[in-house]
Amino acid sequence: MYRTSLPATPGIGFKPQHFEAILTDGHPIGFIEVHAENYMGAGGAPHAMLSALREQYALSVHGVGLSIGSAEPLDTAHLGRLKALCEHYEPHSFSEHLAWSSHGEVFLNDLLPLPYTDETLNRIVSHIDQVQDTLRREMLLENPSTYLQFAESKIPETEFLAEIARRTGCGLLLDVNNVFVQAANHGTSPDAYLAAFPLHRVREIHLGGHDAQQDETGARLLIDSHGAAVADPVWSLYESVIARTGPLPTLIEWDNDVPDWPVLAGEARAAGAILARYRTREAA
Repeated sequence: MYRTSLPATPGIGFKPQHFEAILTDGHPIGFIEVHAENYMGAGGAPHAMLSALREQYALSVHGVGLSIGSAEPLDTAHLGRLKALCEHYEPHSFSEHLAWSSHGEVFLNDLLPLPYTDETLNRIVSHIDQVQDTLRREMLLENPSTYLQFAESKIPETEFLAEIARRTGCGLLLDVNNVFVQAANHGTSPDAYLAAFPLHRVREIHLGGHDAQQDETGARLLIDSHGAAVADPVWSLYESVIARTGPLPTLIEWDNDVPDWPVLAGEARAAGAILARYRTREAA
């Protein structure tokens, strides 16, 4: 089975408006990441740009449509399209979400939470086994950002992820902004969450921005919007992780209100500075 092999450098989520800038000023990054579902069509400008970038950069493919946590069987047609995409571009990493997003013929265009029970655990393990057997490559599973908790959940999320990784051999994708958002929404400690997280299974890190809103009761609610710069407390959490793990591939996610390239490149440089600091310490 092919194992994730992204470089321990900053990466960015590719947006077509940045294509020329990346080709001419891509120095801050070592890899790009794309959403799988945007490249399941045949040919055209998206594939032409991705092919050109793939010649110069490592590639991470991030899925949003497999619905790993669904109570129904995986969509084998979707999985087949994903396999064809991976065989064509040979990405250095493939990842998906600890969530569900479809029911029957309805695709809900959102990443919805799950109850952490033995039944859910068994179902997700089976689905990940199917994905990895089909793709013949390691899948990374991303921790979610959530806005509610299930009363029937019996297993802490960090233990749930650790057991999935143990039983399937999959890696984990640690989204540090998701940790911060979830802790703020549920009144828990992000540091305690990270202390319990199986960091030895992490193959990639995501950093992104969030927005603050109010729920129907007037309480503060953080939304994982991917539409702003990485917040200072998220940078601090990220550095605490890298201090424990050493340098890891780190993606800057910015999917909404996408800025001009210099702003995104600046975020990548900030991640790169932290990675370089701990790379130097490892070498000392």
